[in-house]
Amino acid sequence: MSTATTPGPLQNWAKNLTYRADVLHEPRSVAELSEVVAAAPRLRALGSRHCFNDIADSDALVSLERMPEVVELDESARTVRVSGGIRYGTLAGHLHARGWAVHNLASLPHISVAGAVGTATHGSGDRSGNLASAVRGLEIVRSDGELLTLTADDPDLAGAVVHLGALGVVVGVTLEVEPTYDVVQEVRTGLPWDAALEHLDEITASADSVSLFTDWRGDAVGQVWRKTRVPAGSGTQAAGSAAQDVGTGGGAGVGSARDVRHFGALAAEGEMHPLAGVDPRSTTAQRGVPGPWHERLPHFRMEFTPSHGDELQSEYLVPRVHAADAMRAVRAMTDRVSPLLLVSEVRTIAADDLWLSTASGRASVGLHFTWKPLQDDVLALLPALEEALAPFAARPHWGKLFADRDRALAALYPRLPDFRALVERTDPRGAFRNAWLERHVLA
Repeated sequence: MSTATTPGPLQNWAKNLTYRADVLHEPRSVAELSEVVAAAPRLRALGSRHCFNDIADSDALVSLERMPEVVELDESARTVRVSGGIRYGTLAGHLHARGWAVHNLASLPHISVAGAVGTATHGSGDRSGNLASAVRGLEIVRSDGELLTLTADDPDLAGAVVHLGALGVVVGVTLEVEPTYDVVQEVRTGLPWDAALEHLDEITASADSVSLFTDWRGDAVGQVWRKTRVPAGSGTQAAGSAAQDVGTGGGAGVGSARDVRHFGALAAEGEMHPLAGVDPRSTTAQRGVPGPWHERLPHFRMEFTPSHGDELQSEYLVPRVHAADAMRAVRAMTDRVSPLLLVSEVRTIAADDLWLSTASGRASVGLHFTWKPLQDDVLALLPALEEALAPFAARPHWGKLFADRDRALAALYPRLPDFRALVERTDPRGAFRNAWLERHVLA
C-alpha cells in the first residue's frame, strides 16, 4: 500500500521555509518505511519541523507520525526504548506515571526525540548534558531498507547519536532514565550586567538549571529563571524553602555558590513570560511551587503552543571559559542585534563525548537568539555576529539559522572526518544527502 501523499507546499514550524519536496510519505510500520526508503532516490525524515534551516529538505520527505507509539521501560537497565517520532512531552507523561524521568528537557516539550537528539538540542544546567547525551541506543533504517541497531557498546554510537539525518531514518531511540523527581522554579529580575558577567559561574551554579533572558541592552539582564531539584523526601513547604535558599546552604547541593539575590536580583512579583508584556499562561509554574520534573524543566507547557511560529532562531555554543567575553562581544553589537530581537537566552550545557554534539569535549554556554520574523535582515546580520563570536570557537546549533560562510565547521569538530566516513558506510548511495549537508558537513 502506498504511503505517499501530495499535500501541497509543506512549511516548517516558523513558516520561514517551504520544503521543495512535493511528496510526503507517512508509513504505518517499520516494514512500510523500509520499502519507502529503499525505493527513494533522495529522502529526508521530517520531525516536529522546529528547525529553522533546510536541514530536513529533500526531493521527498517521510514522517513517522502515523507509526505506532513505542515506550518500553526497562527498570533494571534504567533505560526506555521509544519510537523516534515520539515527542518529549508525551514521553514524559508515560515515564512520570511509572515513577521515572529523563535527566533534562529542552525549553519546548513539543519536539520529537529523534529530531532533538539528532541536532544536539539541549536544556540547561552546569551538570546536565544535552538531550543527546542520554542516548544509549539507536535503530536506523538505512538507505538499503535494512534496520541498523546500535547499542551502548557499539563504537559507532557516539558518532551516530547527533546524526543530522545523514545516516537514515531513526525509528527507535533508547534513553537512560532515572527515578522521577520534583523541581521548583523561580524567576528574578534586575540582575546587573556587571554582576552577571563577573559572577556568571556562581550564578549558573546556584540552581540545577539557570537561564538569563535579555535583549543585551541597558544596565541589567531582563530575567533570571532558576530551576532546582527538590531533595527526595522534602515536603511541599520545605521544598519551597529550599528553592528560596538554594546557594545559601540549602537545596540543589551546590555548596557555597551565592544566590542571584546577592547580586541585586529581585524576586518577580508574579508569573512571567520570557517576552515582556506577553501573557505567561503558557509558561511552566514559577514562584517556588514544587512540581513534577516535566512540568518545570521546560519553559513552556505541553498543552499550549508557545507562539504561532512568528519568530526565527539562532544559537551559538561557546566554551564556558570564553562565555563572559563572548557575551561582551554581543553586548558591543546591541545597535545591530537588539532591534531584530524578540529575546535572547543564555544557558549552560555540560560537556559530552558525542562526535558532532555542540558541547562535544567542552563545557559550554549557549547564546540563543529569538529573532523577529525578518529573515532577510537576520541573514544579513549573522555573518557579522559570527565574526564577532569566531575568536571564541562558537559552534552554531545545527537546526537553527546560521551563516558560516567564511569558516569551516571542520575546525570546530575534530571527529568530523570520522562522521563523514560513517555516512559513507551507512548511506553509500547518498539517499539522505541534501544541499544543507553538502554545504556544512560533507563537503
